[in-house]
Amino acid sequence: MNPTAYDARADEYIDALGTMDAVHPVDRSIVEAWATTVTGPVLDAGCGPGHWAGHLTGLGLDVRGVDLAPRFVSHARVAHSGIRFDLGSIDELDVEDGVLGGILSWFSTIHHEPARVDVPLREFARTLRPGGRLLLGFFVGARIEAFDHAVTRAYRWPAAELGRRADAAGFDIIETHTRETHGTRPVGALLCERRA
Repeated sequence: MNPTAYDARADEYIDALGTMDAVHPVDRSIVEAWATTVTGPVLDAGCGPGHWAGHLTGLGLDVRGVDLAPRFVSHARVAHSGIRFDLGSIDELDVEDGVLGGILSWFSTIHHEPARVDVPLREFARTLRPGGRLLLGFFVGARIEAFDHAVTRAYRWPAAELGRRADAAGFDIIETHTRETHGTRPVGALLCERRA
């Protein structure tokens, strides 16, 4: 992710997408269902303005957020003052091996070039305990391809190919969800479990 690009448009992003009111009901259902399967500490990896971390905390989870964009982190700390938010990269998490019960990576890997998407996936596998659950949101496409995202270049993935990358990083794919809504980009979510 390009933190400078996100910082430059952070206020616009926060106004448009920074609350649970902006979340599609299907996405909310998928994330909430994942949350019921998680025990132990949770990382909101690429937390943006912090609304998911706030929501998950309200559901009773022990959540910490991390993001590379300083403006998002400062906003999240004010908007959700009881939650820890850190400035950092999902490529190098400041988390010990095998301590997390869950990771929400909601569209936080979309800016990784295909040759580098394995880096955060391996970090997620390293920090999750065996049986821990990763929920990975992404843009769906018939092939891996770049597109002009509103902030900076992003990538579409076939669900099966992203699933193969997650498998290679140490995950079993439990569920695959895809959604195509008129007028918006197709999106998907992979529910993954860390292998022992």
